[in-house]
Amino acid sequence: MNESAHVLIIEDEPKLSALMSDYLIAAGFRASILDNGSTAVDWIQQHRPDAILLDINLPGIDGLTLCRQVRAFSEVPILMLTARVEEIDRLLGLELGADDYICKPFSPREVVARIRAVLRRTRPADTTAEAPVTLDEERFEARINGKPLTLTPVEFRLLGKLASQPGRVFSREQLIGALYADHRVVSDRTVDSHVKNLRRKLIEAGIDPISAVYGVGYRFELPDDEGERPRR
Repeated sequence: MNESAHVLIIEDEPKLSALMSDYLIAAGFRASILDNGSTAVDWIQQHRPDAILLDINLPGIDGLTLCRQVRAFSEVPILMLTARVEEIDRLLGLELGADDYICKPFSPREVVARIRAVLRRTRPADTTAEAPVTLDEERFEARINGKPLTLTPVEFRLLGKLASQPGRVFSREQLIGALYADHRVVSDRTVDSHVKNLRRKLIEAGIDPISAVYGVGYRFELPDDEGERPRR
């Protein structure tokens, strides 16, 4: 990944936006700041940033509306910032087009890591490197660091869904829709059971990329040096 990627911070708290800008610049990114949603669309169309860190509660135009407006003309990665837990369901449940969300208060280092993860999965991968996770959808075969991994069809589909967007949090409802071809109705506990079995097999294969986000769902994310999307 090119660490000189340009990140636009849209945040009306000056201290917070300045702090994030400092961390991004220290990590090798370029950073710009806007403090009002009403000027953002024109700015984005003119400057075309590589990623956007977008607060939900903005003066002028709120972040949810702005996200929809940007998605009308651009696929730029968008990470939403929210201080309200009740907004999480809306971010996950509505097809706003955001790539990730981050709850306040947060660690600036975590935000930098999440931006890196989003850029990895939205930019072309380096095809000269061996992907740590490879999936053959026609044969239902998975390999971890080149070694075969025996999975059930449900576990294979679960891994494919989670690993398709590293760093993104999937709700249990979103995962249920990907697990069964006949769209049967299953409980959250069924999803938890499949995730537990899949995680155990991945740990035995030498990686532990699946983490639970309390009250929300699950995230798949490899370390920075292995974080590309799975090869198919």
